[in-house]
Amino acid sequence: MKILGILGAHKQTGLTAQMLAAVLAGVPTPHTVETIYLEDYHFQPDQVGQRDPVLDELTAKLLESDVWVLAAPTYWGGLAGKMKDFLDCMRGRLVRFDHKGGTHPDRFKNKHYMSITSCYASTIENWVTGVTDNSFRTIDKVMSAAGLIKIKELVLPGTLLMDKIPEQKLSQAQQLGAKLITKPKRDDNTMKRYIELFCMIAVMAFLTMGIQFLFHLITPGTFWLTYITFVLIFYVLLASILHFFTVVKHRRR
Repeated sequence: MKILGILGAHKQTGLTAQMLAAVLAGVPTPHTVETIYLEDYHFQPDQVGQRDPVLDELTAKLLESDVWVLAAPTYWGGLAGKMKDFLDCMRGRLVRFDHKGGTHPDRFKNKHYMSITSCYASTIENWVTGVTDNSFRTIDKVMSAAGLIKIKELVLPGTLLMDKIPEQKLSQAQQLGAKLITKPKRDDNTMKRYIELFCMIAVMAFLTMGIQFLFHLITPGTFWLTYITFVLIFYVLLASILHFFTVVKHRRR
C-alpha cells in the first residue's frame, strides 16, 4: 500500500509539514510513503484541447496511491491558498461531469484520505468557534465529490507562538499514521440509522408514557396527541444534535 502526503503550505518544514511528516512516519513497513510539496509544482488548470503536463504528473501520483494525506494550514478561517488552488485546478480530473454540470465520482472512487490542518487559534477558541471547520469542510466536499472515503482528520491549534510541536501531538499523529493502512469501508447506512433511531425513540416514549398513563399522570383523551408530538419533537432535536457532533463539528483540538 502506498500513502501519499500532499503538503499545501508556504513552508516546507513548517509546523503543518511536521505534522504531516509525523503521520507518515507512523506508517509501518512494508507500506511506502511519498510527500509532494505543492509549491514545487507550477500547475495551471487544463484548457480545452490542452492538458496541463504538471497536473498529469500529479494525477499519476494520485492514481498510484491508496491513501492521500492532505495537509494545509488554516488562514482567515479557510483552507490555505496553495491547497485550494490545487483542488480547484484538479476539479476536472477528480470528478466527471454530466450534461447538466453535475459531478460524479470517477477514477479515484473508493480511495481513502486523511486531512490535517493547523491554526493560530488556541485549543479552546478553536473548540468553541470552529476556526478550522471550513478547512476540513472544503477538503471533505472535494473528496466526497471524487468518491473518496474519509479515514480521519487532525488539527494542530495554537501555532502563533509555537516553535516546537508538543510530543503528545506528534505521538497522536504517528498513531494515526499507523492506522492509515486499515482502510474503513464506505458507510452508506445513514438513512437506516436514522430510521432505527426513530423506532427506538418511539418505543421508549410509548413505554414511558404508558407507565405515566398507568399512574394517571396522563389522561386518556390526550395520550396519543401527546405521544405523537413528543416523539416527533424529541426525534428532530436528538437527530439534529447527533448530526452536529458527527458531521458538522470537526475535530478541533
